[in-house]
Amino acid sequence: MPADTARSLDADKSEGEREIERIFALQKKAYGENPFPSYDRRVAALDKITRLLEVNEDRFVTAINADFGNRSKYETIIAEVMTTASGVKNAKKNLKKWMRPRGVATPLHMLPAKSKIEPQPLGVIGIIAPWNYPVELALAPAAAALAAGNRVMIKPSELTPRAGEAMRDAIAAEFDESEVAVITGGIETGQAFSETPFDHLLFTGSTAIGTRVAQAAAKNLTPVTLELGGKSPVILDKSADMEKAARSVAYGKAFNAGQTCIAPDYVLAPTDQLEAFVESVARNARELYPEIDKTSDYTAIISDRHFDRLKSMVEEVRDRGAKIVEVGSSNALHPQRKLPLTLIIDPPRDSGIMKEEIFGPILPILPVASPEDAIAHVNAGDRPLALYWYGEDDDVRDQVLQKTVSGGVTVNDTLWHFAQENLPFGGVGKSGSGAYHGEAGFVSFSHMKPVFYQSRFSSGGKLQPPFGPHTEKVLSLVRKII
Repeated sequence: MPADTARSLDADKSEGEREIERIFALQKKAYGENPFPSYDRRVAALDKITRLLEVNEDRFVTAINADFGNRSKYETIIAEVMTTASGVKNAKKNLKKWMRPRGVATPLHMLPAKSKIEPQPLGVIGIIAPWNYPVELALAPAAAALAAGNRVMIKPSELTPRAGEAMRDAIAAEFDESEVAVITGGIETGQAFSETPFDHLLFTGSTAIGTRVAQAAAKNLTPVTLELGGKSPVILDKSADMEKAARSVAYGKAFNAGQTCIAPDYVLAPTDQLEAFVESVARNARELYPEIDKTSDYTAIISDRHFDRLKSMVEEVRDRGAKIVEVGSSNALHPQRKLPLTLIIDPPRDSGIMKEEIFGPILPILPVASPEDAIAHVNAGDRPLALYWYGEDDDVRDQVLQKTVSGGVTVNDTLWHFAQENLPFGGVGKSGSGAYHGEAGFVSFSHMKPVFYQSRFSSGGKLQPPFGPHTEKVLSLVRKII
């Protein structure tokens, strides 16, 4: 390409696109110069993540609160800082074991050769983080990628610009940009980021955007991990402790005002327990947020657009005659861009609230006649990112686990499978593909290279041409032992 043509094409690119290309080239070069960082270097990178969390905790709390309009300080500390720090600690504890080549059994007829799987860094990992947990869902996968020996580029959401800037500055203070860098910018920058030929790309967000990201990545055959969402059900068995279940569901739904990819989306309750369960959820929500109309513990909705979408969902089912129980006053909460915790009893199945992922503090509660009916309801929809089951009947629990497919499950609580670092986290079907957390994250961001070590005593030469009677004898022997 002529130089003047190249300059013209470059001039047409945005500042964000040029920055992405510059840092990507820098990181690819750095990877080429050190394609297998030592254990000590990887630990040092993880220590930098721990340090930046400690140093910037207050700044992250302030930035995220400003982006949301109100975000509980303690929700940020628990979900963004402590959860990320726990994952980093787990990676450090297990890193030597994860890095070690794994021996694989070699078939008898191939002995005395040896077989191993040897983890190898992929190169440059791209991470597209969402707005709902802007620090944790950027730094947790970054830590996994660094543990695997990679370079990392992060694109935060444009809906949380202050959190993105805080993270960019925090990372720049600890890391050289050839190792980890943050690219801020709007939708066009995000599009260019997803089209970059990373060695692996992780996206967390909606199914609709995830589809577009996967299509953009496919142009470069970039492998992707998609952490999406969907309508994650709660199944309440008749054997459940209703009061404990109601408090757990109220907490799981109200945390971050329901703006959580694994938040309980709706409840399937035994018909004869539905009204009592609704009352118990409302009562427990009032205990969790005794001054919900003015407490800073209750988080705001991220934007006017999301707020209006949620309100319209409620108004649709209200107009269609659904019974609605609100915890909190809409008059007091709406000016703060907050919604009451809203329980919708048996809404129409064709309403928006039953077809779309809610992603807010609205909880439909539906009656079901039996566990079989609950299973059928779940299986009639797309496979969810999470499923929650409450009860004490082990046979029914196992029936639900075996006959439904979901990304992950917590039994007798919500959300906790995400926090267990030794469990892989990921979706299935339209709720996502691939997984990370713990060893699963290390594996996702590694090439698990198969290596066959042939022995000098190999008898493989006996199967090489020229073929003849000896070949028949060798094949006869091999057939007996394979």
